[in-house]
Amino acid sequence: MPTARAGSTSFGAVAPGTDLSVYARELRRVHDAMLGGAAPPRRPRAVVARSWERMLALGLDPDGAGARDPLPRADVEHRRRASPLTWVIDDLRRALTSVADASRFLLVVTDADGVILWREGASAVRRRADGLGFSEGALWTESQVGTNAIGTAIAEQAPVQLFSAEHFEAQQHAWYCTAMPIHDPRTGDLLGVVDVSGPALTLHPAITALVETAVRLAEARLAQLHAERLERLRRDCDHLIGTSTGPLLVVDDDGWVAHRSGIAVRERIAVPRPETTVAVPGLGVCLPERLDGGWLVRPSDAERRLRLRLHRSGLEPVLEVTSGSESWRRALSPRHADILVRLAAAGSAGLTPAALSRQLFGDESHLVTVRAEISRMRRVLGAMLASAPYRIAEEVDLEVVPSG
Repeated sequence: MPTARAGSTSFGAVAPGTDLSVYARELRRVHDAMLGGAAPPRRPRAVVARSWERMLALGLDPDGAGARDPLPRADVEHRRRASPLTWVIDDLRRALTSVADASRFLLVVTDADGVILWREGASAVRRRADGLGFSEGALWTESQVGTNAIGTAIAEQAPVQLFSAEHFEAQQHAWYCTAMPIHDPRTGDLLGVVDVSGPALTLHPAITALVETAVRLAEARLAQLHAERLERLRRDCDHLIGTSTGPLLVVDDDGWVAHRSGIAVRERIAVPRPETTVAVPGLGVCLPERLDGGWLVRPSDAERRLRLRLHRSGLEPVLEVTSGSESWRRALSPRHADILVRLAAAGSAGLTPAALSRQLFGDESHLVTVRAEISRMRRVLGAMLASAPYRIAEEVDLEVVPSG
């Protein structure tokens, strides 16, 4: 029997040509030995070992079954409507349920919390999944149901395939599951997880490539839809843009720039809010004006340069923003304050995502987390943070007030 290893993609659990029945029995011996405190015949894969360690630290019982109480149908529908994945669920269906053996597996899509929003597949496979509580509305995180591809993909922020007894719970050993996180292509934020699961002995090595391709296509579609929405907003504002003088921006409800005039802001400003000023490098202080589907952002003060003072004393860091005679404060999390200090220290050279990952976590394996943190910061700071590399924008002066 060939030695099981990663297949054509790095997260595959089984190599082509592996005898699945033999390998499943071998994994059960590894599972029973490791979790029983004995020496295993072989070490589990690193991703599996890390997850099992987390499960043991949580005190989960591999012979038990975590709670599977699904959310009410109305709550599932609410989460579906709120999820951007609603826009690409049909694309995922076409990519993953059109293959010849689709009747042998389930397509499962969760939100970022790990709640199953959509589940499709042959009735026989669905009935088997019902016995596990693997159904719409169920929370499928590690802490809830043990090591599983969906929950482990969320925990690891990476694609994961698990086969048979690589699952922590014994009742899941009859299954394989292949999960890949799907991210907002604009920000890197986690939107959910796409999973293909089925009876363990039906696993095909090509499943990993199939899931990866489907997720990449869905992320590309989300990027396309975002560009189309910005273009519609720009066209709807043509009459206003043509009659306005001076620098301005037209942005959507999340601060993404649909049109710029007389200013070099690239992609995003802080999220506009009614009757609330927003600071934009190159424009200074602005009071956004509501449009149909977005905001018109124009300077309300002659002073265009922004001055920031980061106060780190007290329990919660505070950022003071000043432009001309206008001044206001924004609370920051300790992590975001730490990132701001590191970007200030880097100066105009800035920090790449890899460099910031090294500074925050000691290695370069947390790029997704870094991008998500910067995205959350931009909801507050907008264009005051520049990218490629990450740095403080040129029109912004930042002073860090020492704690004490």
